[in-house]
Amino acid sequence: MNTLYTVGHSTLDFPQFAKLLEEAQVGLLVDVRSRPYSGRLPQFSQPGFEKLLKDRGISYLFSGEELGGRPDDPDVYRSSGVVDYRTRRRSYAFQAGLERLSRELERCHLALMCAEEDPLECHRFLMICPELVKLGIRPVHIRKDSGLESQESAENRLLKMRGFGGIMGSTLFPEARAEALEEAYALQAEKFAFRVDPTSVNRW
Repeated sequence: MNTLYTVGHSTLDFPQFAKLLEEAQVGLLVDVRSRPYSGRLPQFSQPGFEKLLKDRGISYLFSGEELGGRPDDPDVYRSSGVVDYRTRRRSYAFQAGLERLSRELERCHLALMCAEEDPLECHRFLMICPELVKLGIRPVHIRKDSGLESQESAENRLLKMRGFGGIMGSTLFPEARAEALEEAYALQAEKFAFRVDPTSVNRW
């Protein structure tokens, strides 16, 4: 099985970003931004971004419609205006996006890309990674200093951050860890998930 990475472009310039991908031998970059543009960082905007990657021998796939954190489906927004990640995971579009990832992973190392450097602040970790883990895929997170963070280490960081530090290394009670992790994901998503004006949800 090839490795599935995640990465955030943050404020890196393109050569720095490309170096991170090359060091991990990433052959395909899967863009999971809902909108593949950045007014502040034009090097990560389409269509030029894909060409820059191609010049470095890296393929590009836009998957923001299926796996993006700002879905157009009003049914996945709670009354508070926040995207409900658990509801979105059950959607046909999201599941189709996961199936595409699984197929692509059979042929090369790939990386999911969004904007945030820290995966704990991004939907790629909070929304997508829990489903990947259920499929037996353990993502690896590329950090801007070229360091790699395992999915388990990222989960433990989240557990500690959300007050479940005492259980983060537990192997005797995996069910308790899984329950704590689910709650930690929900708490973190409440802070970082995309939100709209609550009054606009019912007008869609």
